Amino acid sequence: MNIGGKTRILGVIGNPIEHTVSPVIHNNLAAALGEDFAYVALKVEEEGLEDAIYGAYALSLLGLNVTVPHKSACMKYLKDIDPLAKKIGAVNTLVRVEGGYKGYNTDMPGLLRAMEHDGVDIKGKDVIILGAGGVARAVSILMTSSGAKHTYILNRTLSKAQAIVSEIDEDESLKGRIFAMDIKDYSSLPGEDYICIQATNVGMHPDTDSAVIEDPEFYKKVSFGYDLVYNPLETKFMKLCKNAGAGAFCGLRMLLYQGVIAFEYWTGHSVSDELAEKVYGKMIEYMNEQR
Repeated sequence: MNIGGKTRILGVIGNPIEHTVSPVIHNNLAAALGEDFAYVALKVEEEGLEDAIYGAYALSLLGLNVTVPHKSACMKYLKDIDPLAKKIGAVNTLVRVEGGYKGYNTDMPGLLRAMEHDGVDIKGKDVIILGAGGVARAVSILMTSSGAKHTYILNRTLSKAQAIVSEIDEDESLKGRIFAMDIKDYSSLPGEDYICIQATNVGMHPDTDSAVIEDPEFYKKVSFGYDLVYNPLETKFMKLCKNAGAGAFCGLRMLLYQGVIAFEYWTGHSVSDELAEKVYGKMIEYMNEQR
């Protein structure tokens, strides 16, 4: 990378941020497609978020990614917000526009593109979502609006799952297709052949020997399992899915595609599947080096 006077800056803001793999995605895409920018990780404390966003614009940063804990808090400092991001209530990509930044959510389109890559079609399928936090809420909206037949949110605190269901049911086109369940009642789920999305931090490094549901019988209901955790690359949830004969995928490809979509917003490039796969290999290499 030759950094000069015309080099633009992009970055990701969050706290903590040292673990991020995003610079691997964007600097490799930039090198492959001849874009003159450098992408860096920027630690931002919660009390400094407003200054960081307005300062980034003043410093002519081309754009930013936003990660925990700023995905919702940043929205009040933006010039405009994409309708999908408004619906989800979280932003992870800021694109420079006149007078500020426009916020997008590329996490959920990234998950959808990852599932398409893996040959998983949501339409007409029954979906289980484990967890009822912000990520689970966004995934629930994505699954239901993308054609899932039924979506079941399983959580230890039933009221949190019920709150998501109540909100989504306000949309008449989605009403009656999403259900809340106490996670301990998983055995009462009707039928089998579910797509199951693990949307909690359980099983993330360093607590890698845990899964939200440990019972092997549950996984007999699953045809495809997606763990949104990507460190480790194979979680206990994934192992339990595989042991039951189900397909199992980690969140690293979702991370790749949310980055690819952000890169396309910033540059106007269309990233080919071939290039995306090369970058995916670089991400795995980087993660292995960090162990």
